[in-house]
Amino acid sequence: MNNRRKFLEQCAFSAFGVTVLSGCGESKKVDSVADATSESAESPATAKDGFGSAKRVIFINVKGGMSHIDTFDPKKRNGPGDIISSKADFQVTNYLEKTAEVADQISLIRSMTAKVGVHGPAQYFMRTAFTERNTIKHPNLGAWAQHFLGPSHDTLPSSACINQGPRYGNGFFAPAFSPIPILDPKTGLENIRSKSRPIELKRNLDLAGELSAGFLDKYQDSNVSAYRDFYDQTMRMLRSKDLDAFDLSKEDKQTRERYGDSRFGQGCLLARRLVENGIRFVEVTSDGWDMHKDLKGEMEDICPPFDQAYAALIADLKERGLLDTTLVVLATEFGRKPKYEGDGRGHYPICFTCGLAGAGVKRGFVYGASDAAGAQPDQPVTVGDFHATIGWAAGLPIDKEAVTSSGRPFKIGGSKAKPILEMFS
Repeated sequence: MNNRRKFLEQCAFSAFGVTVLSGCGESKKVDSVADATSESAESPATAKDGFGSAKRVIFINVKGGMSHIDTFDPKKRNGPGDIISSKADFQVTNYLEKTAEVADQISLIRSMTAKVGVHGPAQYFMRTAFTERNTIKHPNLGAWAQHFLGPSHDTLPSSACINQGPRYGNGFFAPAFSPIPILDPKTGLENIRSKSRPIELKRNLDLAGELSAGFLDKYQDSNVSAYRDFYDQTMRMLRSKDLDAFDLSKEDKQTRERYGDSRFGQGCLLARRLVENGIRFVEVTSDGWDMHKDLKGEMEDICPPFDQAYAALIADLKERGLLDTTLVVLATEFGRKPKYEGDGRGHYPICFTCGLAGAGVKRGFVYGASDAAGAQPDQPVTVGDFHATIGWAAGLPIDKEAVTSSGRPFKIGGSKAKPILEMFS
């Protein structure tokens, strides 16, 4: 199996030029879900306003562990920043001055909690709601949505990831459920937009097929078929005029400046373009939040571009009439330790803050709280609960299982996950 997976991945790389097919070779065959929509209506939770209001999701992945105390859950005399008021009933620090101006559109969960405090496993956990295993890869929410709701567009992919590769993508679902990776939003898909590129890809693909004919005849299974389907989808996309969705040069100078020139800023702008053009789930990564030594200096460096872009995204979506149907998720793998003595803060998964904005979410609302030190949550919300909440907003049947070919059942967020319905109007 390992040799077969390596061979298929080599074919993918040689023919397509990038590796986006994470999870191939794991158990991928799942139950038919043609009746998923009707089954989701059976849940009593769907009677509440907000179910299915998120027609698209922008998932902001704050990588490195955002300090809740120095951003969205400030504590007196316990950090380098000042506490300021916002347009909502909650306070933030002065590192988020622009975000404070749109806080009446944002809701916070200040009682997030987890048990994973190491970056790699914690990133995997926050982006899939499952602990990392060698025997199986778990899908992100974009893949879950495509599984239950089908493709979101005829030619474009249903999900994308910006500023980071799709290590956490299709999981045990088919390769076609992988997000398309955009490592630099300023160039987008520039490397495959030239007129010669589709011709070159087709030539490489045909050559790979000829060279591997014997291998493919020997291993006629779902993995091979999935790769062929993926390539067919890729060629359709490359020939489509919809590729303009990835081109930031189509935006005017004022709009690009509004988001800021940082990779995160332009990534947020690209995310808005992609959801506006029919891509259902877009993840944007903001890196550099692992602040062990110089919290004050690093917050002064990384927060201004983050603050500008995050606030611009919320405001822009609202102005375009998209915020009511777009869920903007703010997620980080864990928080930082409450203790501060002028240097930095260590990893702290016990209590941290995440946020939701748009779709059917209450505006300017806070669910849960941490204690006076920012150390303990009063109404603990697990990462699984967080994923179930997002899935519920997206209209997914969170109580329905997907069963792998090895017979292992999985639900969005895990078997014990419950959506936080208090977050919705």
